[in-house]
Order: sequence, then structure tokens, then C-alpha cells
Amino acid sequence: MYPLRGVKVVSLEQAVAAPLCTRRLVLAGAEVFKIERPGGDFARHYDTAVAGQSAYFVWLNAGKKSVALDLTQSADLRLLKQLITQCDVLIQNLKPGALTKLGLDLDDLHQQQPQLISVSIAGFHPSGPGAQRKAYDLLMQAEAGLADITGSSHAPGRVGVSLVDLATGMFAYEAVLEALLAKASSGGGERIDVALFDAVAEWMAVPYLLQQHTGVAPARVGLAHPGICPYGVFRSADGVDFVLSVQNEAEWRRLCCQALAAQELFEDPRCVNNESRVAHRTLVDDRLTALFGALPFGDLQKRLNDADLAFAPVSTVAQLAQHSDLRTQTVMVDGQAVALPVVPGRTRPDDLNVPAVGEHTEQVREWLESLH
Repeated sequence: MYPLRGVKVVSLEQAVAAPLCTRRLVLAGAEVFKIERPGGDFARHYDTAVAGQSAYFVWLNAGKKSVALDLTQSADLRLLKQLITQCDVLIQNLKPGALTKLGLDLDDLHQQQPQLISVSIAGFHPSGPGAQRKAYDLLMQAEAGLADITGSSHAPGRVGVSLVDLATGMFAYEAVLEALLAKASSGGGERIDVALFDAVAEWMAVPYLLQQHTGVAPARVGLAHPGICPYGVFRSADGVDFVLSVQNEAEWRRLCCQALAAQELFEDPRCVNNESRVAHRTLVDDRLTALFGALPFGDLQKRLNDADLAFAPVSTVAQLAQHSDLRTQTVMVDGQAVALPVVPGRTRPDDLNVPAVGEHTEQVREWLESLH
């Protein structure tokens, strides 16, 4: 059930990207030692919304062992070095150069411990000109062009969650799993670099290819799809906004001829295929807006479901919390149970604990001393 049981991970982590990676490792059964400065990961202090802890920290850190160390002190640095020798994986997302300044050179660590897997997360790849730059999620959304294709036609927009951090954390998690698989057969470790800019650039592959091969990037169209029509927001007679998606010609036929009894729209020569509908998007959207606007949402739901068409109401976050398909599991924060959405494809028992700063420092210190 827990494929990474027995795997030990030490992580010098902060913020989101690295903690997301190690969160996934915890859920897969790994033992994660989270190294924090004596004041704690600064993400602890973003807000006090969840039982006095920040929402980000509660989400990302349940089940980890918090070890508070002042790495400017030789005794604490020695303890960390000893802990690394007992671990399979080292993860870090300190600012560029910080690890070396602390006296933890990755080349030396890999030479001393050839089976070690290390993952370094930074803004840009160390081989590139941006290697020494600091980087945060919104900066990368802007610099990689994601903001240019996000938002309304009037202005670029930020994706409403830390998408670049999430992408980076997931790529790091995948890289750890691949390295563990390789290690199982070869016995050797691996040194891995994961960059925020690379992560978002990978997710920008389709806009990039369109720009490179047509000279035109997708336009910002809000809650619509720049290359598929109809695919966007419509409103029912009783004021419910919903997104409709038509992906192929069979669906277009069912929408027009079955759900809406709009044979004339289906037969319109300007609507014969997706390309022509995209070229005449205003015509299509205006006609559908009128048809949908004459029907209450309950009626529309039945018609669209009967026609096997894809649609979804535009929900608020409050409505997400009440959604009948939302599955949750609990973590414990200072003795209080807090519900989190489950991780797809992976479950752990409820009540993993969100650690206090340094909660496990003495436990880890005593364990390492016992190894002598």
C-alpha cells in the first residue's frame, strides 16, 4: 500500500515547490525529515487561517518530522551531515549558492555517498544565465508567458493558485521516483536539478509550438478556449453561469439537433467544423447565448445530459467545499482535525500530524547518537 516505506528523505525546504514534492513522498510511505531554521519555514507565517497555522503549511507538511537546526553552528551542521548519510534522498530549494556556503557541497556529498539521490529546486537551471536569480511563482507565471495567455482580453492575469510551484513540485516528485527505480537496479544515486522556469515552460508547450509554427500565440479569452468553439461560459434563464465544451462534430450535432432543436445552426455553412466555428465564434456564441438564455438551468442540465454533452457550472470556492464529489481526509493541527482534499490515486490514514517547529529534533538527535 505504501511503496516508499523504508525510504528516508532529508529536505532543506521552504515555501511550496519542495514541500509539495516531499508531501507526496510522505503519502507514498517515505519518512521525511524537514530541516527548518529555528524560527521555522517562513511559509508557517503566511497567515494564521487554519487553527493558527498558515493554509499553505497545513496543506503541505502533515506527516513530516520537523528538525530545527541553526546551520551556522558547527554542531547542528554536523548533525545534518550525519542525517544525510542515513537518508536515501536529499531535497533542497534554498536560494542559489546557499547550500555551498553552508559547507554542503553536492559534489562532495555524492562522492562520499554514491547511492545518494539529490534534488535541487531553483528558479532556473544551473547551466543557464539565470542560475543565480531568485524566482517565485508569480514571477515565473509572468516571465514564461503564462500570464500573457491567462485572463481577459483586457489584461493578463495570474492563475489563481501557485501553479508554477505545483508543477515544479510534481516534476521533482516524478524525478525522485524515477531515480529510486533506477537505483533499485543499478545501486547508484543521481543528482537532479528541477527549475521553476523549466516546469512552466513544459506546461506552455502548446502555446509555444503555436507561436513558433504559426507566428501567433493563443489570445486571452477568459473562461473560453482559444482553439475550440463552442467552449466557454453561457448563462441560463435563471442566472446560472456554466461552461459548455463541444469537442467534436458528433457532439456539435447533438447539441444543435437534440439538446436545443437548432437545426438551422447545425446546417449554417459557417459552422460546418471546428475551424469554421472558431472563425465565426461571435455568431456561434451569440446564437447559443440566446438559446441557453431562454431555458432554466434545471432544464438545460437535463437536455445536455440526455445529449451526452460536457458542461459544468461556474462554482465558487464555497460551492467546492459543499460539492458532492469532493473527497477529503483529515490532518491534525495542534490537536484539531482539519479536512484536506485527498490526493488522487494515493491515500494514507487520516490524522497525519502537522509538526510544530523542531518537534522531532531531539528524537532525531538521539537516534543518530545511537548509531555510534
